[in-house]
Amino acid sequence: MRLRSACLVALLGAVPLVGCGGRAAVATAPTTQCAPAAHYPAAATAVAFWSTEARCAIVPAGPGGVFGPENLGNKFPGEAAVYMGIVHAAIYDAAVSLEGEYRPYAPTPRAPANTSPEAAIATAAYDTLTGLQPQLGTDRTILDNDYQGYLTALPEATAAQRVAKRNGITIGHAAAHAVLALRSNDGRGCSTTLQDLGLPAAAPGIWQPNPTGAALGLCLPGMRPLALKSASQFRPAAPYALTNRKYAKDFNQVKELGRIDSATRTADQTDEARFWTDHDIRQWNDGMLSLAAARRLNLVQTARLLVTGHVAGADAMIACFDAKYHYWFWRPYQAIPRADTDGNPATMADATWQPLGATPNFPEYPSAHACHSTAVVQALDAFFGTDKVSLTLTSRAPGLPDAARNRTYARLQRVVKDVDRARVLVGFHFSTSDLQGSALGRTVGRYVADEYFRPVSWRPQATTARR
Repeated sequence: MRLRSACLVALLGAVPLVGCGGRAAVATAPTTQCAPAAHYPAAATAVAFWSTEARCAIVPAGPGGVFGPENLGNKFPGEAAVYMGIVHAAIYDAAVSLEGEYRPYAPTPRAPANTSPEAAIATAAYDTLTGLQPQLGTDRTILDNDYQGYLTALPEATAAQRVAKRNGITIGHAAAHAVLALRSNDGRGCSTTLQDLGLPAAAPGIWQPNPTGAALGLCLPGMRPLALKSASQFRPAAPYALTNRKYAKDFNQVKELGRIDSATRTADQTDEARFWTDHDIRQWNDGMLSLAAARRLNLVQTARLLVTGHVAGADAMIACFDAKYHYWFWRPYQAIPRADTDGNPATMADATWQPLGATPNFPEYPSAHACHSTAVVQALDAFFGTDKVSLTLTSRAPGLPDAARNRTYARLQRVVKDVDRARVLVGFHFSTSDLQGSALGRTVGRYVADEYFRPVSWRPQATTARR
């Protein structure tokens, strides 16, 4: 007998659960590096626990632990989005194998009637994380201990409980193996250089890497998407020519509002700009988990919400970096001091100009944050069937007053407007780059929601090959 929906809802609560499908859920959360630090109810919430563990294993702590000292990973947001998409595909497939209501991402066997969801989801996440990141090194010990501690906390007092645990581990292994097989040789861990991507010679309008640090995202243009047919499937049109009056309008806007010592940017706008300089994968994962808990989503629905959001975000990043390294457009901190070379009489050079934040080391167009955040928003919009969803996101970015560390949105699309505006205010992007990034993210989000993670009864308009 499969788990009933009421049972699945109970698994998402913070209180211990006894007797669900003939078994007892974990009553006490095991001590782990990540989940308690993130304030989640751990073992009573299998998907939330392992989603958070995945975030910790992928997202870095950042300088001085700014992104969270519990984090163990080393992926900047572009790559982290892809890794999170892959892990959540395995978590989703393990959850779906219990109920069979939705189409799996990769072929996964149906779970026996007596199967522990906790063991299945934990194993799927752990196997996928360690399969994706065999180079975790000493941090692998932390993840190993978290997994073993989680399994040890599962009940084994009866023969039925022991069988349920074994069945869950088997299903988790199968889900992870199937997803990892699909992602074999997908372009992760490449040795691509800027020269391999065709770095143009220095010229007005052409981004050049900051020599003080490594250029980021070089693998992403050649990475196989999780859902799209190709990285360039929805590539946007080229940015405005330097002589275009619309380029001059964008130029002068960011020149005024995005400079570190702007006289016109308000204190609230400065907080808005800094809010979005946190690691956005951490922000979005925690935000989606809080949303799932607030909406009391069941086990499968929580896994489906997360996988739709993370796969949309992953492919938006891949598509975005395909465009970035196709157009090679320069950043404001390069464009403004060199405006006397752009051929546009409406732009004036300022050799002293500096952005509010430290600009990421990759090309400007389109905005990666806009691509990613809008794709996630579009996936959530499709999941709930409405934009009228209250969402709270948090930021650990330095320089923010405590009162500005939470932002609550009554409608999902307001997040998009916030991000688009913030990337100008922080001095990273021209406005058109944000708008085009959001357009790309919106298209990717719709594509993923339309083509993947649908009910079993759904029939696609056209066959979409699994990636």
